[in-house]
Amino acid sequence: MGNSKEYIFTLEIAVRDYELDSEGIVNNAVYLHYLEHTRHAFVKQEGIPFGSLTSDGLVPVVRRMEIDYYTPLRTGDVMLSRLWIERKGPRFIFYQDIFNRDGGELVVSAVVTIVCMENGRINRGDDLAARIAKYLDRP
Repeated sequence: MGNSKEYIFTLEIAVRDYELDSEGIVNNAVYLHYLEHTRHAFVKQEGIPFGSLTSDGLVPVVRRMEIDYYTPLRTGDVMLSRLWIERKGPRFIFYQDIFNRDGGELVVSAVVTIVCMENGRINRGDDLAARIAKYLDRP
């Protein structure tokens, strides 16, 4: 999927042996954890610990996830998990790519749609948008 915008956040993550499947590669489901961990690290870097969102009554949830797998990661590999974000109405779209740090190969490309829930209903997400506005108004 890739993108033409600049990444706004990069997180380095090492593969752990228990994340491998019987073929000796990272199990496909583990990438969901890598992607989520990257989003959580991003909001934490911005001074918005995930717990503070939920305690404020704002619950960001994954509405949709699209993942393309390209090159597997193996034991000992280190990845660079990168993202950029845009807003489309009440949806926050995270474009996330994972690269093998040493070889530079694209491992996974994902588009993750997040919506905000408040009292069990989707809201516009204006509170979250205000907290990350500097990334939403980029050219």
